[in-house]
Formats: sequence, C-alpha cells, structure tokens
Amino acid sequence: MELLGDYLGLLADAAITGRRPKRSELDAVEVLGRRAAEQGVSAGRVVQLYLSAARRLWQDLPIVVRSRDREAVRAAAAAVLYVIDDAVATLAEGYATARRDLVRREETLRRELIDDLLRGDPDLGALVDRAEPFGLDLARVHQVALAAPSRRLPDTDAAITALESVIFDRLGDRDVLVATKNGLLVVLAPADAIDAVRMPSGRDATTELGRLMHDQLRRLPRGQPWQVAVGRPHPGLYGIARSYEEAREALTMAARLRVGSPVVSARDLLIYRVLLRDQPAIVELVHAVLSPLTQARGAGESLLATLEAYFDTGGVATESAKRIHVSVRTVTYRLQRIKMLTGYNPFDPAHRFTLQAALLGARALNWPQQELPTPG
Repeated sequence: MELLGDYLGLLADAAITGRRPKRSELDAVEVLGRRAAEQGVSAGRVVQLYLSAARRLWQDLPIVVRSRDREAVRAAAAAVLYVIDDAVATLAEGYATARRDLVRREETLRRELIDDLLRGDPDLGALVDRAEPFGLDLARVHQVALAAPSRRLPDTDAAITALESVIFDRLGDRDVLVATKNGLLVVLAPADAIDAVRMPSGRDATTELGRLMHDQLRRLPRGQPWQVAVGRPHPGLYGIARSYEEAREALTMAARLRVGSPVVSARDLLIYRVLLRDQPAIVELVHAVLSPLTQARGAGESLLATLEAYFDTGGVATESAKRIHVSVRTVTYRLQRIKMLTGYNPFDPAHRFTLQAALLGARALNWPQQELPTPG
C-alpha cells in the first residue's frame, strides 16, 4: 500500500467530482515509481497494483456504481480512466528513470571494480565487499582473457552481450565478468568452471576461455579479425591482476612477433618474458650475435628471415625453403654465410642455442625494425 500513496484519493475524487490530478500530484506518483524500482519491485507488479486498486475502488463506490444516471456513470468512469492513464504512465516513467539511474550507477561501480581488480588494489577487505554483489568470490582461482579487434572496437554493448550469452551459458554467471578496458574486451572467469567444460581430447583447458570468446566474436559483423590473449590461472585477488598483465603482455608480444594465431596463450610466450627480465643482457646478446648480419650488403633481412624459418621448422632446410619461397641450395648457402658472419654455426647444437636465443630476443625487442635500446 505504501507504493499507492494518494492514488486512491485521486481516483475517488475523479469518480465523484470529475477532478483531474494536478501536476504536483502526478509528480508524487512519479516518485513512487522511482521508489518501486529502487526497492526491486518489478514493473509489471507495480502496474498491476495500480490497476487492481482502481478496480477495487470502483466496486466500492456505490454512489457511482449504483446510480441510475447512465451519463453520470459514464462521466465518472471516463474521469477515473483518465486518472488511471495519467497515473500509470507517470508511474512507469518514474520507474524507467530510476532503473536507468540504477543501471548507470551499477555500471559505474562495476567498471570501477574491474579496474581495481585488474590493477590489484591493495585494499583487499573493501574489494571483497564490493565484489560480493557481483557474485565474485575472490578466494577462487581466476583467469583473465583479452580480445583485441583488428580495428576500432565495434558496438561495445553488442560485443559484451554476445560474449555474455555464450560464456554465461557455458560457465555460469557466478564469478564471471565481461567488460571493456582500454579498447579491449575483458573476460574474468573462474578456472575450475573452464576446466569443467567438455572439450575434444588434446585441447588445452587454459586456452579454452579464449576459444569460447573467439568463436563468438568472429560472428560479429565488425571488428574482424579478432585476436584473443589468455593469461594463466592464478589464485586470489592478486592472481586476477597477474593473469590480466600476462594476457596484456601476450597481446603486445603477439603483435610484435606477428603471431597470426587467433588465440594466444601467455604460457606459450613465457620465454619472451624470461628474456626481457634482463633486458641489458638480451640487448647485448642480440647486438653481439646478430648485428653482423645486418651489415651484410643487401642481404641482412634475407639472412635473418632464413635463420628464423630454419628454427621455426625445426632445423629442416627443405621446409625452410618452402616457407620463404627459395631453393634448398639457397637456404644452405645463407646458413653458411650466417656462420661466416657471426662465428656461430646453425648446424652445431651448442651454437644453435645461442643463435636461437638471440633471435628470440630480437623478436621480443622488435629488432631490426626498431633500434636496440641503449644501455641504461
């Protein structure tokens, strides 16, 4: 009855005197609509409350219902219907306004929560309290995946809705968040829910979240082609931030290495993280081992491309030749020239390790497209 306010009085006045509601009275009804939304009452339920109240009041107005003057009854009914129409429309408007405000407020809180989770906010107690309304248990093991469109992020709401539909269906809506950050789509999900997803034998569970995302995103009309990077699962609050950083670094490294795979795992790129932890050492290694190749007149890029193809194909000259579209003889000649210029023999296992480490470091540093960092 609290949500009816003075509505019954308005109906009675309309039936008896034909008076229409004042603007201030309708404003009060709008406030009641807002209150209903804030209390979590459904729109259908609150409208039904107003219609039912009108029906009961009409039946309890004997002075009108039992009148033999048809015109008087018709006029009273018209006045009541006018009040019902105005009141319900105003009620719905207030309800809708409050719902929009609540959604905006919730979205702001949700975005702030995601930002703090991905940053690793140190105030654990407050973060646990803020995460609870969104169904997040920060004690669980979580995994973060990021999706990058090839062009500017398309319709954000459509992309989020598409991801939520498939991820909630496969993983449930507990401990799952879908959002955007810095032009990327972000999905946070519990690792044990991902492990429980049925998948073909031989598929890696740690990248299953990325596959779920990519399979759905590639159906969107814009943003093609998408690339998804998946961080490793980690426990606790700081595990979320760690998984996010791994996914973000994996996306950056995949772009630098020109990795064409639609789903990239941070685990597969760990070697580059290891190399870059001691950047001065890897810069020195790249410069000492590979810089002589760039000094070869007109052949630097082809020598590096041949060495890269040779290692990527497991040291098979025939496959290397196919990959870079030259003859096997050309590959062999270039490998011999690399040995002569660098002093490292690609056919010698001991030398091969040094050459391959230097080549991995060059990829991580985007060399020779970019100059090597100067020693600090």
